[in-house]
Amino acid sequence: MRKLTLLVASALFVLSMAAQAEPAPVTPDVPATFKPAQREGYFFVGGRYETFGEKEFATGQMFVQFHAPAEVTQPFPVVMVHGTAQTGVNFLATPDGRTGWVDHFVKRGFAVYVVDQVGRGRSGDNPEVYGPYARLTPGDLESIFTGQERFELFPQAKLHTQWPGGAGVKGNDAFDQFYLSQVPYIANALKSEELVNPALIALLEKIGPSVILTHSQAGVFGWAVSDQRPDLVKAHVAIEPNGPTFYDIRFKGGAEWYERVGDARARPYGITRVPLKFEPPVNSPTDLTVMQADQLIRPYQIRCWLQAEPARQLPNLAKVPAVIVTGEASFRATMDDCTGAFLAQAGAKPDRLALAEHGIHGNGHMMMLEANNGAVADAIIDWIVAKTH
Repeated sequence: MRKLTLLVASALFVLSMAAQAEPAPVTPDVPATFKPAQREGYFFVGGRYETFGEKEFATGQMFVQFHAPAEVTQPFPVVMVHGTAQTGVNFLATPDGRTGWVDHFVKRGFAVYVVDQVGRGRSGDNPEVYGPYARLTPGDLESIFTGQERFELFPQAKLHTQWPGGAGVKGNDAFDQFYLSQVPYIANALKSEELVNPALIALLEKIGPSVILTHSQAGVFGWAVSDQRPDLVKAHVAIEPNGPTFYDIRFKGGAEWYERVGDARARPYGITRVPLKFEPPVNSPTDLTVMQADQLIRPYQIRCWLQAEPARQLPNLAKVPAVIVTGEASFRATMDDCTGAFLAQAGAKPDRLALAEHGIHGNGHMMMLEANNGAVADAIIDWIVAKTH
């Protein structure tokens, strides 16, 4: 009995010492993160019970993760919304283990809310409810998102230098980690807008007036929510928003490096698939007459599709300060000025933050993950502070 007692005591001592030891990294060479100065948590917004056939599901719910400093010093929280095939993971850290945008914003005094789009990631996917899903291949990402300098499908591609650890293609550790984070997404883009927009409004109604930061595909949500509830959107940071206006394009490389995809308008209301509040009112997308500009806004861009003059106005979007952020080496550098021109034509007049014009060079579409992600975050934060104080 005495021997057994000694063995138990010895085991308890070992466990006690292990509990006091510094926690080891989960993966070699990746530091364990410890954020004693942050408040963190999660909740869901939106959602309702519905019956499909003989099954009952919750539908329309959206996962929200929040982070805040011990003392919030900024007047409005920031809501971060990811793009196609992504989740809120984009903003939490980089695929090579560095600090992500959430921590950059928290250190500057912001409360931050990070979402997973409805029907995706931690919000829950369900093809029975939301319809077919799609996925991106490694090649989809390599050619225009992360390793474009190897493919040169558009003129700015060769300027890309900021993917961590070299070219963003298979075999690069950061790319492999990034690709593993990709998830299936609802194939019907209009369905996504119809689901995500009300969930974002429900979030803003819960937390109060906020800054919306959207990336890529999520730009359509930011424009629509700002249009529907300008009282709840203090500013919209549109990082390389979904575009170009009205139509989709395909990159081909070479002298004629792009072409329009089909005759149907991909975004019937110019920057969204859901209706916007135009003046005079638009009863159907056919009320918007579209023309292609004769001249480029800048070299190596597409010729923009805009409204024919006189252009209908977007008075609600004109109430919300907005900025369009563009990386020097991104495929969106070929088209973001068209989004800005469309909004300016409609009276909204967004600011432009072309990173290269502020000494921030070499960024592609996934700038929040790249080697200089902190410099990009600071430039965005400086704009938000200037607009909200």
